[in-house]
Amino acid sequence: MLRSAVTGRSVAGQVFVLQVVIVLLLVVSAVVAQVLQVRHDSDVEAGNRSLAVAETFANAPGTAAALRSPDPTALLQPRAEATRRATGVDFVVVMDTDGVRYTHPKTDRIGKKFVGSIGPALAGGTVTEHVDGTIGPLVQVVVPVKDAGGKVVGLVSAGITTAHVGGAADRQLPLLLAAAAVAMALATAGTALVSRRLLRQTHGLGPYEMTRMYEHHDAVLHAVREGVLIVGGDGRLLLANDEAHRLLGLPEDAERRSVLELGLDEETASLLASGRVATDEVHLVKDRLLAMNQRPTDLRGGPAGSVTTLRDSTELRALSGRAEVARERLNMLYDAGVGIGTSLDVTRTAEELARLAVPRFADFATVDLFEAVLVGDEPRPGTALLRAARAGIGEDAPLYPVGERIRFVATSPQARSLTTGQSVVAPRLRGASGWRAQDLERTGQVLEYGIHSLITVPLRAGSLVLGVANFWRSQKPQPFDSEELTLAEELVARAAVSIDNARRYTREHSLAVTLQRSLLPRSLPEQGALDIAYRYLPAQSGVGGDWFDVLPLSGARVALVVGDVVGHGLHAAATMGRLRTAVHNFASLDLPPDELLGLLDELVGRIDQDETPPEGSAVVTGATCLYAVYDPVSRLCTMARAGHPPPALVLPDGGAEFLDLPAGPPLGLGGLPFETAELELPEGSRLVLYTDGLVEDRERDIDEGLEMLRDALHRTPGASPEDTCRAVLDRLPNRPSDDVALIVARTRVLGADRVAEWQVPSDPAAVSQVRASVTRQLADWGLDEQAFTTELILSELVTNAIRYGRGPIGVRLLRERTLICEVSDRSTTSPHLRYAASTDEGGRGLFLVAQLAERWGTRYTREGKIIWAEQPLP
Repeated sequence: MLRSAVTGRSVAGQVFVLQVVIVLLLVVSAVVAQVLQVRHDSDVEAGNRSLAVAETFANAPGTAAALRSPDPTALLQPRAEATRRATGVDFVVVMDTDGVRYTHPKTDRIGKKFVGSIGPALAGGTVTEHVDGTIGPLVQVVVPVKDAGGKVVGLVSAGITTAHVGGAADRQLPLLLAAAAVAMALATAGTALVSRRLLRQTHGLGPYEMTRMYEHHDAVLHAVREGVLIVGGDGRLLLANDEAHRLLGLPEDAERRSVLELGLDEETASLLASGRVATDEVHLVKDRLLAMNQRPTDLRGGPAGSVTTLRDSTELRALSGRAEVARERLNMLYDAGVGIGTSLDVTRTAEELARLAVPRFADFATVDLFEAVLVGDEPRPGTALLRAARAGIGEDAPLYPVGERIRFVATSPQARSLTTGQSVVAPRLRGASGWRAQDLERTGQVLEYGIHSLITVPLRAGSLVLGVANFWRSQKPQPFDSEELTLAEELVARAAVSIDNARRYTREHSLAVTLQRSLLPRSLPEQGALDIAYRYLPAQSGVGGDWFDVLPLSGARVALVVGDVVGHGLHAAATMGRLRTAVHNFASLDLPPDELLGLLDELVGRIDQDETPPEGSAVVTGATCLYAVYDPVSRLCTMARAGHPPPALVLPDGGAEFLDLPAGPPLGLGGLPFETAELELPEGSRLVLYTDGLVEDRERDIDEGLEMLRDALHRTPGASPEDTCRAVLDRLPNRPSDDVALIVARTRVLGADRVAEWQVPSDPAAVSQVRASVTRQLADWGLDEQAFTTELILSELVTNAIRYGRGPIGVRLLRERTLICEVSDRSTTSPHLRYAASTDEGGRGLFLVAQLAERWGTRYTREGKIIWAEQPLP
């Protein structure tokens, strides 16, 4: 192969010969240049050395004085010879201003005329010249010798033959030639190796064959209708044929640039830069769909890089586009199934439909529902619709806003959809006169905004048409077509089912809430012991069993009740109503709180055991209750609770605390008695009763909720009960997950000026004394008109206590909203009303009291009983 490389017939041979000739010329040129450089350097060195020696000798101390001595030669010859030998120059000659030598290496030359130019030196300059002197070719320098006044008194010349300076270089010339020969040999060997590799790479082809092959390959590369790219290992584009330029839109200077800098899309550029194997990968490049194949070039020892071919598959794009549209529509339908109807709220479901359609299907979407649907009723055709939802790519579109009441004219697409129950497509709104008749000014603004196409689809649930969904197009120039109408109908059909379910739930929830609210107090009864404010918030979904009550009791006392039936649904609400009725009945008996809760416990246990809740309702497994009785005379509050959260007390100075009451088991469990706690409350204290929905939900436990409630109460020093309710509820979420009942009661005190008390001996004669004392007290109160009736009532009650009760006997008169008479004794025997016969001597006392008093009754205390009667004040 080496022989073929040096024959010169192939490209490799020609390259070898050319490189050898070039190397030979370079070596010869280098040798010649070196010789000339050595000679030049020798001349320069000779001149520099001669100049240095001459100037040194001329300026040496004593040189100028020796020139003025009678015998300059005797003084200067030894010194000149010593200088010559020390410096290696060939001569140091000292002469007078006429050029006559005083010194010379050869003594026979002393006294003779100097050979050379001395004129410049006599003028104070320096002379350097090449001459053929008596000792051969040399370089000599002449410098002046000046006295102290600067006058030239003589000349000094030093010189050296060029043979002495360049001798070393001449001796190195053989070494230089040997080195040149070695370099020639190495260069020839390297050239042979390069030519051998070139021979292997060109396969021994000659220039003609190479030219012909390149022309053929170039013709094929640029004529083929398939793009070809060659990318180097460093990611730079080495070659791109015309088709590749056209398909990829490459710039003219694309070659030698990184493929990442050619403006290609990220996916295509990454493929070209990676060099990985790819087979028929489809890439969307600008407006073309390209099938790309890529293979590395170094599989068989070739250079690093890759070759990529591109094939235009744009014809497949239509099929691919239709497949992509189908896939997107399936995704939309799937998203509709998942994303529409996430809550049982009519408005929210309509909003979910509108948001889903924009911008994937339409540029704007609106949903109009009959007003009856929004409140849970069945739609009534012919009535107005309400815009329930709107979504769009912009907020400034001149479409009807949300909340607008709309009556569509008969010629509008919406009215036709509502009437026929069929979808309507208005592909070009500008020519739809029926639609434009709805509102000429607004429809003109819609067209000016750029909205040009409309699909109206009725929201049908069975035989009911709940409203219409409208899809508007503005950006895409093509109008809606039949395929898009089918998709719109699918979306709306799914949404209509969810909207109807939400409507039914709204109706049922409204009925349940109405029932629940009907079971709660509609207004608070009149009483003077407490200033009361309350709130009731229904649960976010379903109805619960929370309730509260304010019950006036005898003796100006007031009972506060708050409770919570476990569970949700109509059955829980009905159970709550039964418990509230039971509390009313038990409270009318003036039972202590613990006894009242015990009776409620038995009632709830019977309800749980004897009744089965309706299908779909939660089973009632118990209830909680807190019962408190406040006496404005003694300021005592007696409380008991059954599994209920403890009440909070806000003192007049603003301090808030939770009262430590015995918890007691929830109602319905039975087995354990309830305990009462009695507290004396300062006037102006606020008692806060609530259900667990206020302090507990899914996002926080009850301890955190109690702390939040305490903090809210701390922030309301001196606030009214109404302001306290508002401050507490402001810390709740907008829609609690459970019912919330809240009562805030601020205590009042019935002052001593409105209370009168007497102790009565067990003697019938004492009755007259009591009547006289009562008459005087009523006169002090300005109630003289009540004196006669009050005397009769007290006479009967005191007489009964003396006759049938046990002492001590007490009488108390209270002036509150009514006039209250109370007679107490230590007996527990309860009097009862009866009709006396005409022949009976007694038995008419309580009958008389019942006729004179507005209300009367008996309540038991720890010491005995109290019989009371109330009269209205004038």
